[in-house]
Amino acid sequence: MNRGLFITIEGTDGSGKTTQIRNMMEHMSSLGCKVLLTREPGGTRISESIRSIILDPAYTEMHNVTELLLYSAARAQLVEQVIKPTVAKGQTVICDRYTDSFFAYQGYGRGLDMDMLEKITTTAIDGMMPDITFFFDLDPEIGLKRRMTAAAGDRIENEVMEFHRRVYDGYKELAAKYSDRIKTIDASKPVDEVWKDVRHQLEMVLGFIRQV
Repeated sequence: MNRGLFITIEGTDGSGKTTQIRNMMEHMSSLGCKVLLTREPGGTRISESIRSIILDPAYTEMHNVTELLLYSAARAQLVEQVIKPTVAKGQTVICDRYTDSFFAYQGYGRGLDMDMLEKITTTAIDGMMPDITFFFDLDPEIGLKRRMTAAAGDRIENEVMEFHRRVYDGYKELAAKYSDRIKTIDASKPVDEVWKDVRHQLEMVLGFIRQV
């Protein structure tokens, strides 16, 4: 049995990821692909419980190292319980956020040691790297304005703009460093144009997989 495709979706809050994930799910399903959507942190009973702790606005006292360990624990559970077995069955997994978010938020945003993050990530994902990552590139100030009009912010969204700027800069650096895997999508375009760009990149990957 052929291994399934593992796709991750990245971007700052309010960058339009949810809409494009829905488009991807519908498009791939129409092509006969079996697709599972999950998210990080979350995707399992344990990971969703951890998510509620991480994002709760009441926990303003949370230490940065506590936060990174909670994220890593949620990721490890998701990989072992959901991502690995699903991909092994030949199905596609689309994950809303993954390791690039970890490095952008905990590394660039919080300023934690990158070597430490690398070591923890290596243990948490056990070799489960994405085949392709879509980074939705949008100025964080615009994205957060979009997001805040939709709902009250969680603990991460409520961080100061300087934090979100550092996260955004981190994403840009990661996208440049890993350009073979990370496909940068201009999320400032109209929604239908963004989808055209995503669909083009997605079909290139699907076409390559069919040829293998």
